[in-house]
Amino acid sequence: MHLRPAAPALPSVPRPPWRVLVLLAAAVLFAHVALLALAPLAGGPHPSPLAGKFITRTIVIAPPAPEPAAAPPPPAAAKPPARRPPRPRPAARPPASVAPSPAPTESPTPDQTAPAAAETPAEPGTAEAAPGAAAGDAAGTGSAPAGAAGSGAAAGQAEAPAPMQIPGSVQLAFAVTGQIGAAPMQGVFGKLTWQQDGQQYDAQLSLNFLFKTIRSQHSNGVIGPGGIEPARFSDTRRSEVAAHFMREQAQVVFSNNAPSVPLLPGAQDRLSVILQLGALMAGDPARYPPGAAFAIQTVGPRDADLWIFKVEDDEHLKLQAGEFNARKLTRNPRKPYDDKVELWIAPELGYLPVRIKQTQANGDFADFQLRDAQGARP
Repeated sequence: MHLRPAAPALPSVPRPPWRVLVLLAAAVLFAHVALLALAPLAGGPHPSPLAGKFITRTIVIAPPAPEPAAAPPPPAAAKPPARRPPRPRPAARPPASVAPSPAPTESPTPDQTAPAAAETPAEPGTAEAAPGAAAGDAAGTGSAPAGAAGSGAAAGQAEAPAPMQIPGSVQLAFAVTGQIGAAPMQGVFGKLTWQQDGQQYDAQLSLNFLFKTIRSQHSNGVIGPGGIEPARFSDTRRSEVAAHFMREQAQVVFSNNAPSVPLLPGAQDRLSVILQLGALMAGDPARYPPGAAFAIQTVGPRDADLWIFKVEDDEHLKLQAGEFNARKLTRNPRKPYDDKVELWIAPELGYLPVRIKQTQANGDFADFQLRDAQGARP
């Protein structure tokens, strides 16, 4: 009987401690959570309808050429005076039998005086009065619609729209600092995405912390003769609130059932107003020197107010994206709870914003400073 040799005993392998296994499982779980957090951020809360067809060229909106003044009608020709029928001559008396009377001197007849009256020149001022009156009537008729169309202009004067340059599609990345209560804001980044195809536009401004969007604003609409014309604006924190621009009814309607407000010409929302101001400055920079002001109806998610931006002197900024000589515009609060908005736009980037600072009445603020610009053109 042959016995097989026993298998050699394997050396004992020490088991990893249970703490290492717990740490490894936690790391795998954290990686899965991070991937799930990235998924909604990549999709975005509002996919842009212009994705894939946006353009990067600048749109120049020039004011329409003034219509030529209507030529005055030619003066009406003076009608010759009506010729009166000749009076019948009196019958000749028979000569006296005593002595013949001398032959009477012939007086001119009405037939002979009519041509002389027709050839008499008109007095100065009477013949030239007709063209002047006709021209005055034509000018008065043509100026009435223009005066009615221009807002803020004197009666009878038309206010031509300001020239603008709408920026091409661009994406701006910002580093954000600020203060919320007693806690400083750190590790927060902002992104402004602007897309347009020549007829429609889509703008989004987001505030991101780690893998989460903590606040976003979204504006979309069309590009028309007045520049940027919003159709909808939304502001999202925990939930979304929106404002709708009902242009046919000339009303702004809010999603939170706040009372609607009249829609004024040139109205913007709190996001589009930043780009509209840059488009106005780019269209004619010399038109807005320091001290000039813009008055624009600005619509928020719950209300609308007249924002007045004052143009200030240029400032030299040193940012992560580079150094810029930027024109500063400031909206100072007019009411107790109004926000102060400071905006720096750079001619080197086509008057796009390179810094945005918003300060609330309680002292909280957020300061966006440009760190990268993709697609920006001067």
